[in-house]
Amino acid sequence: MAKEIKINDEEKIFAFGKINYILLIAGIVVLALGYIMLAGGGSNDPDVFNPAMFDTRRLYVAPILIIVGFIIEIVAIMVKPKVKE
Repeated sequence: MAKEIKINDEEKIFAFGKINYILLIAGIVVLALGYIMLAGGGSNDPDVFNPAMFDTRRLYVAPILIIVGFIIEIVAIMVKPKVKE
């Protein structure tokens, strides 16, 4: 008679936890918002100057949002998920 070998069902351990995925999505949203704010400001006619190109939103706010988005992404990768024991 052969022995039955029962293997305990162990929980799979993933590299990222729920908080990591939430932070990753938040970082992507902040990055997308920064790039959207950075876009535009051009002119259809090359002889006409458009001062909207040097708007505060494009020179200061958008790059700060992009940097914050990358910082959120780095934190999301570095945070250790809590393991249930």
